[in-house]
This record gives sequence, structure tokens and C-alpha cells, in this order.
Amino acid sequence: MSHPTCPDSPRPLTSVERDGPQWMNEQTDPEEGGNRVAAVGLTRYERQLPIRQISYYLCGEIREALAYTELFNTLWTAGGADQVYLHLNSPGGDFDTGLQIINNMVASEARVVTVLEARAYSMAAMLFLAGDELIVHDNCQLMFHTYSGSLVGKGNEQQAQVIALGNWFEKVMKRICMPFLSSAEVAKVLQGTDIWMDSDEIRRRLARLNQTSAKTMRSTKRVDTADDKHGPSSPGE
Repeated sequence: MSHPTCPDSPRPLTSVERDGPQWMNEQTDPEEGGNRVAAVGLTRYERQLPIRQISYYLCGEIREALAYTELFNTLWTAGGADQVYLHLNSPGGDFDTGLQIINNMVASEARVVTVLEARAYSMAAMLFLAGDELIVHDNCQLMFHTYSGSLVGKGNEQQAQVIALGNWFEKVMKRICMPFLSSAEVAKVLQGTDIWMDSDEIRRRLARLNQTSAKTMRSTKRVDTADDKHGPSSPGE
């Protein structure tokens, strides 16, 4: 004899609906004698961070450092989720100001993107190379050359200053411009040669550096993997 059913009565829950998927709720633990124990499923945790994108346009000659204090403060206070874009169209200028900008770029937690939009000569070329990411538009130029300036003081003081400035500039060139420039090219610049390049040559050199960086990362990964396979060595080894 069949029993009447109520249309509003809930249907019985399936085992998956009641207990969840089997793989999410239990597994066999050897330490528990093979008994089934509760297991935690994969859970997603998400945190959203505000991203600021800030742009500065360095157009014209690089002037005294006082004109760039807002840029310095932005780079110094920016967070890891921020992006600072420096758009360059400059013939160069004050060497000390350029170095202060570069030092703040390097110290900044933000990702600093340098964008070559026309020309970047002399100190501006170094600013371009100091970015975390380098973007090159068509029909642009870079130019590298040695420093210029004037000296005051007694003869012995001027001689000492020439030596100090020469050593300082050489270190700066090598730290910032290599390996984009070869050591031979840096030596030519220090001897007075001007090095010019257009967008095509700039992109070719950047592509070469990216390939070299990728090969280095793959090589390092292979070495790390080989070390992991051998396992940690014992103290006596």
C-alpha cells in the first residue's frame, strides 16, 4: 500500500550534500592505524590592495635638485603596489640632481618605469637605464658622453678634484650603464667618445639583456633543483 507524500516535504539529502565531497572531508592517516580522519579542503584567501599609478614628465634640461623634491618624496614614500612612470625627453643636465633621482628610484619600493618618448642624452640616458622596466617609443635616441664642468681653487686643489671626479664618474657609468653598454664602450665614453643609438638599437640591446637574464634564471633553477635532489648534506660531509 503506497503512502501519500506531502508536496512540500523536503527530499532526502545525498551523501555529498550532507557530508561534502569525500576527498574534502576525510582521508586515511597511517599514524592512526589507517583510520579515516577529517581533512581540510583547499580554501581561497584574497586581499585587495590599492594600486597607485603616478606619472612624471621629465622634459627639458635637468635642473637643480630643489625643483624635484616632490618626485623624491613620491619615490621615497611609495609602496610596493605602486607604479611610478618617468617619461623622458631631456638633453641631460645637472649630474648631482640626476644621481639623486636615480638613488631614490633604486631605494623606492614602487616599480619605477622609465619611458623614452623622444631623446635622453647624457644624465637623462642614465635615468632611463635606472628604471625597473624600460619602455622605448619609435624614433627616439640615447646618447652617452663624459661629464663636463668647471673648476675653481688653487692648482693642487683642481688637480685633486679632477682625479676625484674622474674616478666617481667612472664608477657611476659602470654601475648604471653596464651591461647595456659594454666595458669597451664605457672606456670609450670615459676617453671622450660620444655613443649614439636609435630606438631600433636600444630595443636590440634590451632584448639581448632580457634573453641573458632569462638564461641565468633557468641555469640557477637547474642548479637549485640538482641540489634539492641530492638533499642536505650531513654535518660530517
